[in-house]
Amino acid sequence: MTRSVPSRHHDIADDLRQQITTGRMKPGERLPSEAGLADRYKVSTVTLRSALAVLQGEGLVEKIHGKGNFVRRPPRKIVYVGGWGTLDPWTAAEAALRVTVRTATVQADGHLTTLLKVPTGSPLAEFFCISHEGKSPHGLARIYIPRDLAPAGVLDDDSSWWETATRFAVLSWPPAAVRETVCARPPTPDEASTLRIGSAAAVLAITRVATDSTGRVVEAALLAFPGDRVDAVFTTHHVTDERQI
Repeated sequence: MTRSVPSRHHDIADDLRQQITTGRMKPGERLPSEAGLADRYKVSTVTLRSALAVLQGEGLVEKIHGKGNFVRRPPRKIVYVGGWGTLDPWTAAEAALRVTVRTATVQADGHLTTLLKVPTGSPLAEFFCISHEGKSPHGLARIYIPRDLAPAGVLDDDSSWWETATRFAVLSWPPAAVRETVCARPPTPDEASTLRIGSAAAVLAITRVATDSTGRVVEAALLAFPGDRVDAVFTTHHVTDERQI
């Protein structure tokens, strides 16, 4: 019987994995340069990057563009509370966790016209949100509302109010209805880069559409969280008919 021989990049991944799991390499520690590691293991940079890709896929190593490869800190999960985009108070209230927001005015096209039920070219307020714990991103959201519903002042240059947000939602009053569609999928290239995850990792993607009592869409949100950094909780309230017969 022929036994398969492990490829060289798996040997390298095994060695680096052992150094990480035994504590010889600490969370947050920067790995030697790829060229330095390739020289140490006497392999090409292509083989070395394949080894690192294995560890990135396992969540042990993260590559930060322009800085190098780092031993990834154990991820701390946050909780997304379905219904109105709240990050749960036990994590969101901590100073280390914050949501930063960049605002812009855009024109509706493609998928947005369907989500918001508006004509192509309609002005929308866009809110691009990223939640962080320290320098580690936990999730992102692109939130769109009709431009005439944008809270006063939030599209001005001064966006300091948004730097302390703890919700992936914009409107301050509860809508009449919220519909959320949830799926697990691979990240887009932009999501992988922003969330610092590998292209093979799964993200929890949530599409949320909120409507008022007239049926008008007042907010549409596209959210993405790394699958290992978030739990999503949805609570259903059953209405009991207490009318006397």
